[in-house]
Amino acid sequence: METGATIERPAAPSPALSSPAATLRERLRGRLSLPVIAAPLFIISVPDLVVAQCTAGIVGSMPSLNARPASQLDEWLSEIEERLAAHDQAYPERPSAPFAINLIVHRSNDRLEHDLAVVERHRVPIVITSLGARPEVNAAVHAYGGHVMHDVINQTFARKAVEKGADGLVLVAAGAGGHAGSLSPFALVSETRTWFDGPVALSGAIAHGRSVLAAEAMGADFAYVGSAFIATAEARAEEGHKRMIVDHGASDIVYTDLITGVHGNYLRPSLRRAGLDPDNLSAHDPARMDFGGERTKRWKDIWGSGQGIGAVRSVQPAAELVARLRAEYAEARRHLAAPGPLVNPAWDAAA
Repeated sequence: METGATIERPAAPSPALSSPAATLRERLRGRLSLPVIAAPLFIISVPDLVVAQCTAGIVGSMPSLNARPASQLDEWLSEIEERLAAHDQAYPERPSAPFAINLIVHRSNDRLEHDLAVVERHRVPIVITSLGARPEVNAAVHAYGGHVMHDVINQTFARKAVEKGADGLVLVAAGAGGHAGSLSPFALVSETRTWFDGPVALSGAIAHGRSVLAAEAMGADFAYVGSAFIATAEARAEEGHKRMIVDHGASDIVYTDLITGVHGNYLRPSLRRAGLDPDNLSAHDPARMDFGGERTKRWKDIWGSGQGIGAVRSVQPAAELVARLRAEYAEARRHLAAPGPLVNPAWDAAA
């Protein structure tokens, strides 16, 4: 995807501070209670949610654009850093996970240069980039020792992201919330692993511990969990949005490019409430794609969600959601430790 004016940044990171992809795994080793990255939720993710996610042992994240006015981003990052440091001092045996900031690098985001400068100043550990791959952004993050994960929906975008310096990939498969892809997660992960051995997170209808384990089994390092966190106490979502997540399931999700110009998944009742017919939506003009101020107005009334929300049964604190996922994940691992009931053990003996 083409982007706007070039941001002047170092062409390459300093050798002393270089960030090869493998070191992202090392950075997270021993810091996670689950192999999960919480997806950045537009409007919804705020410091309270990020801190709750990180202190529960998963990578918490938020979009830089959630801080409005732009000057608030610096304040929010300071708050997150201070609260995580206090947690780590109080609980040295279970330190918080690192946090991530999402940068929209599409040309319509007129805040990118400002937000990147704030990210650099705070040395944000992980940066998740979306909607375009920009080598100057990657170089700026690498220069201070940070890591870049870029979200993609197909192999073309994945290869471009890695060629332009991304350390890892967020594979956004069918069923993901927000700007989702249309490919099966099996195909997307399998094809990526034929050529890329760096960190991979898988996104797409993951809201249960079994699904986290399944993402690992397919070849991903992390599950990327988003929609389930909308229905948490710390999320800055309207109560109606939270209840809609709890009360609905996969069949209530509509895939359309009408809202932003990029295909995404949205809750059918919110489209209807906004005066749209979910079954007869027109196509969007790509020339009108916008990730600036107007986007906030649209997303305030039309609510995104992935297809995994059938596993969400109540609004609860984020720590309780992570605890549920952790218990389900552990049970799934125990269940799969024994040979499958449909497998003939004689085949193992003959191998």
